[in-house]
Amino acid sequence: MTLSADDQKKAAAAAAMDHVRDGMKLGLGTGSTAKHFVDFIGAKVAGGWKLLCVPTSEATRTQAASLNIPLTTLDETPELDLTVDGADELDADLTLIKGGGGALLREKMVAASSARMIVIADGSKKVARLGAFPLPIEVVTFGAKATMRKIEKAAAGAGAKGQLSFRMKNGAQFVTDNGNYIIDGAFGMIPDAKKLALALEATPGVVDHGLFIGLADLAILGAPDGVVIVKA
Repeated sequence: MTLSADDQKKAAAAAAMDHVRDGMKLGLGTGSTAKHFVDFIGAKVAGGWKLLCVPTSEATRTQAASLNIPLTTLDETPELDLTVDGADELDADLTLIKGGGGALLREKMVAASSARMIVIADGSKKVARLGAFPLPIEVVTFGAKATMRKIEKAAAGAGAKGQLSFRMKNGAQFVTDNGNYIIDGAFGMIPDAKKLALALEATPGVVDHGLFIGLADLAILGAPDGVVIVKA
């Protein structure tokens, strides 16, 4: 039997549960695949497991609270055992593009506070080279258009050229949980993710970007007939 795309996501989330132990402090990701993982965590909590979790978005917080999952914050619990989250793209080195759901800043902060990060996704997210998925770049609202121009120059200097656009939702600019805008960079191909990351981080007005480098050590990808494991 061939699994649908959503069933592949669910299979990846279920396989990630093999890495979760009673008593862990977890980071809960955001997105359609991570949503399945949160459901599985809720089932474990209902069965008596003692878990403490940091959600990476308000949407995930709402879902987790509805499942009675005990929640904390990075201020209260600055060191986590494991974060499980999705990805919009990943390559063979487990460099990721994240932020399609707009939660990239909190996702990166939580992942960086964890001993491990496991990526769960359907198999279509694995690519030979990053960049087909537009790179989300979170920027402060003040001077956002000027920041966009600076981003364009910085990205070009790192070999990444393409159309930049403000993310929109319901006819207005999308605003993140942190009160910022997102600029999506449709680069098509990113020749050097590390170089681009450094260029963006040096650009005034940029809060963070969706390149996750050196954070994930394992990916569990749904496939038509099960799951595939990718190690960094």
